[in-house]
Amino acid sequence: MHGALYRHITRIMSDLTFIKMHGLGNDFVILDARMGAISVGVQQIQYLADRRFGIGCDQILIIEPASSDGADFYLRIFNADGGEIDACGNGTRCVAFLVMKEFGVKEVKIQTNAGILKSKLIDDGRVALDMGQAKFHWRDIPLAQKADTLALDLSFGVLSSPAVVNVGNPHAIFFVDNLESVALEEIGSEIENHAMFPERTNVEVAQILTNDSIRLKVWERGVGITQACGTGACATLVAASRRSLTSRSATVILDGGALDVEWKDDNHTVMIGPVETIFTGVIKL
Repeated sequence: MHGALYRHITRIMSDLTFIKMHGLGNDFVILDARMGAISVGVQQIQYLADRRFGIGCDQILIIEPASSDGADFYLRIFNADGGEIDACGNGTRCVAFLVMKEFGVKEVKIQTNAGILKSKLIDDGRVALDMGQAKFHWRDIPLAQKADTLALDLSFGVLSSPAVVNVGNPHAIFFVDNLESVALEEIGSEIENHAMFPERTNVEVAQILTNDSIRLKVWERGVGITQACGTGACATLVAASRRSLTSRSATVILDGGALDVEWKDDNHTVMIGPVETIFTGVIKL
């Protein structure tokens, strides 16, 4: 797809125009390369994501033409540290919302490195995204060696025995009785970079509130503490359900707000939540 959105977000000489959006405070800088290539390296990604010298965001999202007949566009995703990743749930919902509004449709298919994802605009204005199938085999996380992915033999202070799940990205989920007693900002980097995770990992600390509600804090690899993480919310619900701590659907309450998440019988995870445009602008690279 391409159209009016491209005329609003395009690169002109050394100027780069963008849209900044967020999903529950998980914020993104969105660039459109459907009608003209945008080349940004690691240092430029880091600059754009810098909250003091650049625009400031958790991830940079670049919309490109789809290379698959089954998709409407291709989405490339970069963390604030410049590394490219396979999936970003809240970011994909934001871009899906832009494209659906641009073309006046209520469904789109997004090609990502994690596969083709389907997104829908809900009547209440929220955006639903099917993240595909959750993966549990140790090689699919991936882990450095064979291990029990439901209760990994790892401990970090008060945190121990995480469940690990891949929902587009690797996630290590620790369940605790009191979320506020955990200083995730102090230990997140150590867990992210542990040798058991050859591609590093996102880190979630979760407190079960009821059979259908979970309180969650997130450390994203290559970013740090974030207000929300869509794939993390999905991974946490799957892990909680696998451990019989919750049902297969729950409201996941993050620092930035709540996502409704369901782990379907076909092993797909679906999240529903709001998105919001913050501002548009132009920045020199």
